[in-house]
Amino acid sequence: MGQNEKVEKAPKTSWFSGLKAEFQKIIWPEKQSVIRQTIAVLAVSVVTGLIIALLDWGIQQGVDFLIGLHF
Repeated sequence: MGQNEKVEKAPKTSWFSGLKAEFQKIIWPEKQSVIRQTIAVLAVSVVTGLIIALLDWGIQQGVDFLIGLHF
């Protein structure tokens, strides 16, 4: 089979310094932009929830009407 070769691992300090360097490359959004986007997501979620609730109510009323019909 294969030979057991020892693979040298990079020191953890090297890994953390690389991680820190990558985090410094990130362009973080401005606070105001995050607030606006959060409000937009919440508003769309509420509107979508209301639409689904109204559709559910309407379908339930239709099913109840059909069940209540006597032939």
